[in-house]
Amino acid sequence: MTPTTPPPAQAGAQDAAEARLRRWRMVLGGEADGTGCKLAGRDAAMDRALSALYRGDSGGAVDRGGPRQAGLGGSAPQVARWLGDIREYFPTSVVQLMQQDAIERLGLAQLLMEPEMLAAVEPDVHLVGTLISLGRALPETTRETARAVVRKVVEDLERRIATRTRSVLGGALDRSARVNRPRHRDIDWNRTIRANLRNYVEPTGERTAGSVVPERLIGYARAGNAVKKEVILCVDQSGSMAASVVHSSVFGAVLASMHSLSTRLVVFDTSVVDLTEELTDPVDVLFGVQLGGGTDINRALAYCQSRITRPADTIVVLISDLYEGGIRAEMLKRVAAMKASGVQFIALLALSDDGAPAYDRSHAAALAELGAPAFACTPDLFPEVMAAAIQKLPLPIPEP
Repeated sequence: MTPTTPPPAQAGAQDAAEARLRRWRMVLGGEADGTGCKLAGRDAAMDRALSALYRGDSGGAVDRGGPRQAGLGGSAPQVARWLGDIREYFPTSVVQLMQQDAIERLGLAQLLMEPEMLAAVEPDVHLVGTLISLGRALPETTRETARAVVRKVVEDLERRIATRTRSVLGGALDRSARVNRPRHRDIDWNRTIRANLRNYVEPTGERTAGSVVPERLIGYARAGNAVKKEVILCVDQSGSMAASVVHSSVFGAVLASMHSLSTRLVVFDTSVVDLTEELTDPVDVLFGVQLGGGTDINRALAYCQSRITRPADTIVVLISDLYEGGIRAEMLKRVAAMKASGVQFIALLALSDDGAPAYDRSHAAALAELGAPAFACTPDLFPEVMAAAIQKLPLPIPEP
């Protein structure tokens, strides 16, 4: 019999079925998975890269009697080749996720102490968190390479957030400083007209128009160099807060560059470190952080409270998962005292894109009862949160 060519619709269905089997084969990660699908070429190379991380690199079937294994081995050249492979076969977002898994599953932190390894990885926020957690353990030969990796991530973040943050907060600062005797070029005509509608004068003839007599002018104060608000970023540097520490350092540097804001950056675990003097360079801030250790929120808030001189013009942003190792009652008492004095107090459970964080729900509920709701915040939302605080408006809290 002469073989016949299947009709286009049938051929398309076959292609879709084969593609579906291929994807399942990649997900299940073994030839004895029941799909009967053989991988070749680029698919086989991608499967080998995944297997090295998630199954071990033997190439055999998954052992269904025990946990999944992983193994890139202890060879730095082998790991470097693997890092190059995943950058070739997968998009950047997937590469970053696989690197993070490799660091957590395989203990690659030690290999990151080698300059050639650092040069091979795809820089991202999680990698920066790993590097700053290594801190003083980094050998001198690796330290400059590590700083270059951290600087690349920091500069990428600054490009993403700086312009928008300055624009949003600059407008909020101007609106928070309304004056009733503005110069002509500073008059807010829309608000001035609305405020003087009762002074409307009817037209006196057919060729004349009615007019509004502006008895009260409303406008904005000139920005100038006067400090209008003081911001204190109080950042938990326990190990789980690594991504938040990275974003906080960058936002701190951006806020510190605005003349109308006086910005202080305080990091804490069981001790408190004021890094305000380092805010001109967020890379220096990050290398001044020591991730890990316990948490004493009460002690950190006591320090911040001691630095407040203008409560009504101060915004305190606590960035923490609220797992308190200090005195809980004292911590809540300090928050209540700051709010009673006029301080705007914001509690962020995380400042990152990582999704819903783990946090102490009882402490979050206690803060909410004090009028300081605790919520996770993405870097994109942070400028709006700060703008609302500057104007003393309701915070744009995301839906849980």
